[in-house]
Amino acid sequence: MAKVCWPYFDPEYENFSNRINPPRVSVDNDSCHDCTLIKFDSINKPGILLEVVQILTDLDFIITKAYISSDGGWFMDVFHVTDQQGKKITDSKTIDFIEKTLGPKGQSTEGVNCWQGKRVGVHSIGDHTAIELIGRDRPGLLSEISAVLASLQFNVIAAEVWTHNRRIACVLYVNDATNQAMDDSKRLSIMEEQLNHILRGCEDDEKVARTSFTMGFTHMDRRLHQMLFADRDYESVGLTTTDVDCPPSFRPKIRIERIVEKGYSVVSVRCKDRAKLMFDIVCTLTDMEYVVFHATISSEGQYASQEYFIRHMDGCTLDTEGEKERVIKCIEAAIQRRVSELSTCIVANGCES
Repeated sequence: MAKVCWPYFDPEYENFSNRINPPRVSVDNDSCHDCTLIKFDSINKPGILLEVVQILTDLDFIITKAYISSDGGWFMDVFHVTDQQGKKITDSKTIDFIEKTLGPKGQSTEGVNCWQGKRVGVHSIGDHTAIELIGRDRPGLLSEISAVLASLQFNVIAAEVWTHNRRIACVLYVNDATNQAMDDSKRLSIMEEQLNHILRGCEDDEKVARTSFTMGFTHMDRRLHQMLFADRDYESVGLTTTDVDCPPSFRPKIRIERIVEKGYSVVSVRCKDRAKLMFDIVCTLTDMEYVVFHATISSEGQYASQEYFIRHMDGCTLDTEGEKERVIKCIEAAIQRRVSELSTCIVANGCES
């Protein structure tokens, strides 16, 4: 693979630059008649694009266009956004939240645990325990999981379930009858054993299915992507729900080309537009350890066109056909996971969406 040399930046100099050039964010409702422009400038750092897109996605904004540039030491981007009704963002509390979260005092999404009732942490502290489940999907599986938790007197506070290529990934928040996180190792062990038994069925193989309890702060949607990616769902064969429901014209069209003179690989995606599409693609590229240097996002009616100029974290471009094929499969899987028929969000009051 062709390798691109990276300039050396002294860590102390980078910290100093960040102190004298803090992030700047502006919310502009005057430049465009049909959308709000959110402009963000900052010292460049690993993962910063995903952090910004994650915040905008959690606010349920629709990103109609975006221009990203982060070549060198500076990160600059412009997002054209609307709310779910296609209107500008005019609520003062929402604008204040954006400025505080993306501005100098809020340079990370860590600690931003909820917005409008949405939990964005996958963790095992405070008043709940988080459970991660991965396994083979089948009819009645969610009912059996719920029955196990009910029999052990656990309350499900919230849960999100994704299915793709006959695999299921689930993150549940539970607590006990006293509305506290469970710290009884014996009860947790019993829960794990029973849930594994349900997930694995007759196959006694940890690779088939597993249950785990999590720590740390990882965005729930990102964690579901990570779980299915680690499960290699992108390698599964057979028709998915989206293959059956969507006409060929709506199937994702993904291609990868190389710009030799610039040292980039260009990932072009054209597919049916939907909410959170940019987040799903950026999340996948980030977790595959690719760096986005430039990007252009646009929506045209029912379609979305997205173009990413990337390199691997080690500076290499995508030169082998095997690597290109893997990236294409992973992006296609990321696009399809969220729109699977059984992808479900369950909240404390028992409603589903």
